[in-house]
Amino acid sequence: MLQVHIPGGEFYDESTQTFVDMKPRTIVLEHSLLSVSRWESKWHKSYMNAENLSDEENFDYIRCMCIDQNIDKELLLRIPLSERIRIRDYITDSMTATTITNRKKDSRPAKKEIITSEIIYYWMVFYNIPFECEKWHLNRLLMLIQVCSIKEGSHEKMSRKDNLAMRRALNASRKAKTGSRG
Repeated sequence: MLQVHIPGGEFYDESTQTFVDMKPRTIVLEHSLLSVSRWESKWHKSYMNAENLSDEENFDYIRCMCIDQNIDKELLLRIPLSERIRIRDYITDSMTATTITNRKKDSRPAKKEIITSEIIYYWMVFYNIPFECEKWHLNRLLMLIQVCSIKEGSHEKMSRKDNLAMRRALNASRKAKTGSRG
């Protein structure tokens, strides 16, 4: 969850053509499967595969992320740029310590699948992931699904060459972090 602070102040209301005094507010956002599902039900397209979202679509996704669903659109338009940057960073954060190395080197380009909220719900059902996880940060949920997929197919062993290469890379990384020579 992310708390976003919206400053107060005097703002011009075009509908009444008057200045209105607004109090500062804090809203709580959650980038989750539930938020994506809300957004996709309105826009009828995949959020995960969407490129170049309009300002209206971006603001609407922020509205869908709000824990309190009764947020006024005018309030969202007052979110300062610094908070919008925090929201973007929150959405792109992995929210996990898990990293996955690609063990198979396939020269064929991967077929780009359109991923919708229903596909992710399907994966949750397939891997017996409880539906409470729909409120997790989306990137964390996707990492769990990826881990389940790898573990399901992990019956094949890593080749000796790949195992040694992975260990060399890990050791080099640890040496660089600690500044030691071995």
